Amino acid sequence: MIIKKLLKLILITSIITTTPLCAVSQTTAPAKVTTVKQYIVKHALDLGIDPALALSIAKAESGFRHEARSTHGAVGVFQLMPSTARRIGYNPYNLNENVKAGLVYYRMMYSMFGSTELALAAYNAGPGNVKRYKGVPPFAETKRFVSKIMSEYNRQKVTPDPMISQVKKNRVQNGAKNHTYNAKTQVFAPISKVQPSDLVPLPASIKVAPIKHNNVVNEEVIELIKTTSDNNLSSRVNFLNLN
Repeated sequence: MIIKKLLKLILITSIITTTPLCAVSQTTAPAKVTTVKQYIVKHALDLGIDPALALSIAKAESGFRHEARSTHGAVGVFQLMPSTARRIGYNPYNLNENVKAGLVYYRMMYSMFGSTELALAAYNAGPGNVKRYKGVPPFAETKRFVSKIMSEYNRQKVTPDPMISQVKKNRVQNGAKNHTYNAKTQVFAPISKVQPSDLVPLPASIKVAPIKHNNVVNEEVIELIKTTSDNNLSSRVNFLNLN
C-alpha cells in the first residue's frame, strides 16, 4: 500500500516538473475578432478617425489577432514595438491600450503629413523615410502595406463592416449621442493632451529595460513628441480623409 502511494506521488511529481511553463500561458483563449473590432471602432470614433480606415489598418497588421507577434518584436493588433508604446504611455500587451496606441500613432503621422497614404507609409517605414523620399518610400514592403490598406479601406467605404453601425447604434441607445461620429462637428484635442480616462500607465517603480530592435520608428516618435508643439499638431489635424 505504501509502495503504491509512493509510486503515485512520483508520477504526479514527474508530470508537474516536466510540463512546460508556456503551456499554462497558452490556456488563455485569444480575444474574439468581434471584441477586437468593437475596441477599434470605439477608439477610432473617440479619436476622430474613420473607423473603416482603423479596421483596415488592423486587418493588414494582424488580421485582428492580439496574440500576433512579428520577428522584429512588434506585438498586438496594431503591431507596436513595446518600447514605443510605453514611451507614449500605453501597455501594448493589453488589448484595449494596444488599439488606442496604434490609432494615436496613426493620428500623429497624419498630423505630420496630412495624407492618408503618407501617414500609412510613415506608420510602416517611419516618418524619417517619408520625409527623406518626399513621399511613399520606394520599399516593396511599404508599398504593399499602403496599397493593401487603401484597397481594403475603399472596399469598406462601399460595404462597411457591420460593427461600425452596431457601435454607433449602441452609443445612441446608451445616451452617448455627443460621441456619435460627425465629420462636421468633431473637435480634436492636441495630440499630447490625449489621455484616455481608463489609461493605466506602468508604475514608476517598475524600470523597463530598453528593447533593441531594427525599427526606426521608435526614436522618431520620441523626437516627434519632444519637438512638435500642441498648436502645430492641432492646427493640422484632419483625420476624416474620405477621398
